[in-house]
Amino acid sequence: MKYLCLGYFDPEKMDARPKAETDAVMRECQPHLEELYRSGQVIVDAGLTLETKCLRRVDGKVRITDGPFIETREMIGSAFLIEAQDMEEAIRVASLHPTTQVSGGEQFGWGIEIRPIHYFEMSEPKI
Repeated sequence: MKYLCLGYFDPEKMDARPKAETDAVMRECQPHLEELYRSGQVIVDAGLTLETKCLRRVDGKVRITDGPFIETREMIGSAFLIEAQDMEEAIRVASLHPTTQVSGGEQFGWGIEIRPIHYFEMSEPKI
């Protein structure tokens, strides 16, 4: 089964810290990312920027609005897709991510949400 893992952070907490301190915490992430990748269960890993757009069909037309849209101070900063036998294994794999391994991330409100994916299909490129 595939699982979508969303990495959250609190931008206010990160912005409140000196840049050098934030950069030092971010440098601690790389070895943990490498360990996550070595698990062989990561399908895709992506860091996300803060720019957000929402597309909705309203009254027969597509409406584009600026985000973010969640009612919280937390923002999604990363997303990765993993393969695991069950939620227990997904938790084990996701816990290799820097979000849970780098102690400095705690002050920035780092966390991971894991969601099972009901369907996921890879299609071949059309030539």
